[in-house]
Amino acid sequence: MQGYATLRKGRVSVAGQIYLVTFITAARIRLFEDHDIARQAAQALTDHRLWYRSRLLAWVLMPDHWHGLIELGAMDSLSIVVQKLKSNSARRIRAEHPAIQAVWEKGFHDRAIRTEAVVRPAARYIVANPLRAGLAASIGDYPYWDSIWL
Repeated sequence: MQGYATLRKGRVSVAGQIYLVTFITAARIRLFEDHDIARQAAQALTDHRLWYRSRLLAWVLMPDHWHGLIELGAMDSLSIVVQKLKSNSARRIRAEHPAIQAVWEKGFHDRAIRTEAVVRPAARYIVANPLRAGLAASIGDYPYWDSIWL
């Protein structure tokens, strides 16, 4: 897939670097409009066992995609962290909903956050996604997000 190869081009994993990561559902299906599936995905994506080296600083689960602000830990690669997130959540969802064949599309988009001054605005951008999409009137009305800066 040429598009996925383009996303990987120039990708470098740097310990301590903060990345804004986005990945989408298979065929952009609005899978997480179902609150049971969204709850399962949110629990799987934030499972503390996945975050023992890297840190999840902020995240939001939208109906057809996930955004996260990830501080990469020592001995982790961004691709492996994302692979663990996607496989853990897909496994949990398919265990409860066997009719769902594919949860996530291949690949992901990332952007390295280069300066400390951009970290909190990036977190605000992430958690405000439901507001911009018209899914909630206030951030507190939307259940599938979190940030270390609460």
